[in-house]
Amino acid sequence: MTLHDCRDAFAHTLCALAEQDERIVAVVNDSVGSSKLGGFQKSFPERLINVGIAEQAMVGVAAGLAAGGRIPFVSAASCFLTARAMEQIKVDIAYSQHHVVLCGQSPGVAYGELGPTHHSPEDLAWLRAIPGMTVLVPADAAETAAAVRWAAAHDGPVFLRVSRMGVPEIFPSDLDFQPGVATTLREGGDVTIVCMGTTVAASLDAAQALAAEGIEATVLSMGSLAPLDRQAIVAAARHTGGLVTVEEAHVSGLGGAVAEVVVEECPVPVRRLGLRDFARTGSTSWLMQQAGLEPVAIASAAREVAGLRT
Repeated sequence: MTLHDCRDAFAHTLCALAEQDERIVAVVNDSVGSSKLGGFQKSFPERLINVGIAEQAMVGVAAGLAAGGRIPFVSAASCFLTARAMEQIKVDIAYSQHHVVLCGQSPGVAYGELGPTHHSPEDLAWLRAIPGMTVLVPADAAETAAAVRWAAAHDGPVFLRVSRMGVPEIFPSDLDFQPGVATTLREGGDVTIVCMGTTVAASLDAAQALAAEGIEATVLSMGSLAPLDRQAIVAAARHTGGLVTVEEAHVSGLGGAVAEVVVEECPVPVRRLGLRDFARTGSTSWLMQQAGLEPVAIASAAREVAGLRT
C-alpha cells in the first residue's frame, strides 16, 4: 500500500492556484521547509512572507493582507499556530470574518519523538468553538487538494488540518469537496464509526475486520468538523443505534461534537476514541496505538457498542 504525505498535495495545489490567482499569498513562521513551500517560494518569491518565529504577528499580517484584497494561506505547525496565536485567530480572523486560510501543518501526534510541546491534539476542540470558523480535516491527499481549492474560493475564515503522517488513497482525484457533508465509505446496520483525517483508513480496516465476525459497520468520514453534518450523524444513530468516534485529536473535538448532536437529537451509546491527556513522547505509530487509534482498538470499541443493542 502506497502512503502519501498530504503536505505534498497541499503545496502542489496551492502553487497551481497561485498561478491562476495573483491574490494568493503564503505567510509562514520559518516553516517553508516543514510546510513544503519551497516550490511556492521559488515560483512566487514576492508572495511568500516569512515573519520568523512570531506566530501572533504572522496571523496579524495575514489579516492585514486579507483586508487589502489578498488571499493569505497561513502555514505553520498546528501546535504553534493555534496555541500561540489563538487571540489573533479569534479576533483578527474569525470575528473580523477575513478570508484567511489557516493551515495547521503536522497536527495531532505527527511530530512523535519531539513530544508534548509539538503535539496539537487540542486544536480541533479549540477551533470548533470559534463562531464563523470553518474547520476542515481531510483524510487523504485528494481530499486535501480539494479542501485547499474550496478554501481558496470561500469568502471567510478557514482552518485546514494538513496531515504529515502517510495515508493511503481513499477519495478519487476529482472529489467535489463540500464542508458539512459527510461521506459514507461503508454501510452497515450494527454500529457506526465516525472518523476524520488520518483515522479514516484505520476505521475502514476495523470495519473490514468486524465484517469477518458478522458485524456490519457504517463508516462515516467527516471532512469538516465545522460545519458538522448533523443530519448524517442523526441518521446513523437512528439506523445503527450506536456510534464510535475516532480522531487523531483530543476527544473533545469530533467526539465532543458528535456527542452533543446525539444527546440533543437521538440519544444512543457513543464511544469516543482519541487523546484524553498530554500525548507522550515516542514514535507516531506508538502514540497512535497508545491512543487506541489502530484498527484493533477501533474494532473493539465498535464491537462493544454493537453489543449494547442486543
